[in-house]
Amino acid sequence: MTITDFHLILVGSLCAMSCALPGTFLLLRRMSMMGDAISHAVLPGLALAFLISGTRANLWMFFGAALAGVLTALFTQWITRFGKVERGAAMGIVFTTLFAIGLVLIRKAADQVDLDAGCVLYGSLELTPLHLVTLFETDRYLVQIPRAAIVSGIALLANALVIALFYKELTLSSFDPGLAETQGFHPRLMHYLLMTMVALTTVAAFEAVGSIIVIAMLIVPPATAFLLTRSLPTLIVLALLSAFASAVLGQLLSHLPEAIKLPESTSSGMMATAAGLLFLAAWLFGPEGLMRRRPSSIEEPPVPS
Repeated sequence: MTITDFHLILVGSLCAMSCALPGTFLLLRRMSMMGDAISHAVLPGLALAFLISGTRANLWMFFGAALAGVLTALFTQWITRFGKVERGAAMGIVFTTLFAIGLVLIRKAADQVDLDAGCVLYGSLELTPLHLVTLFETDRYLVQIPRAAIVSGIALLANALVIALFYKELTLSSFDPGLAETQGFHPRLMHYLLMTMVALTTVAAFEAVGSIIVIAMLIVPPATAFLLTRSLPTLIVLALLSAFASAVLGQLLSHLPEAIKLPESTSSGMMATAAGLLFLAAWLFGPEGLMRRRPSSIEEPPVPS
């Protein structure tokens, strides 16, 4: 394994784990596809932030993404409540409309800055080792890591801190919003806090892995962990481990096509593929997996006397 492979695994694993934390609570709320909606709907927020500020500074981009994420949740809730539309259909209406608006705005800004829609969708994980930041340097040692690893690491720590501070509120509002309301935990506020976490995590991972891989990491590692346990603390830990294993296994698998003389594959795409393979393994061989279920016994009909 080369130093480039290590850098790609570092960035990929930090992105995947930062997505898995809010993705766990989206899964508990049966709102996993909200991550899909937000990851697409933040695009107009990013474009508007650039058009207003004239810069791609992280602060403006984070603010634009957070605003777009909260608006996505608001619009979805309004359409569901006042338009009598099923929540899944409301999500589809909101994120496709906002995503199309974002593409138009990016095209408007394309003549002024290299803000490419393809990069937003698919990311550029293989290019992250080209932008290194020196952690410390001595006469004998030089330690550098990709800048994207620092951004994703900050997102991971921020998500972990929010969950640690509001663990009880997020848990109760996920399982029983009515009881949370009576306890004074403000479930609606927790809902929008979670949506903001998803939006900021999405924009933090955009540069490295793109929105499509963010969707996979928001959904698949928590779903894999859910097949292995029903304990929430264990679920969170297993989701993080699954996300980390997906990054490592995906980077190893990315060298496979080259070894067997097939066209090259992207590291981020193989990481999403690895996440799917881990989910398949949990579905087949988990505690309640398909391979562990005994076929129901068929009673023989009574022999007539």
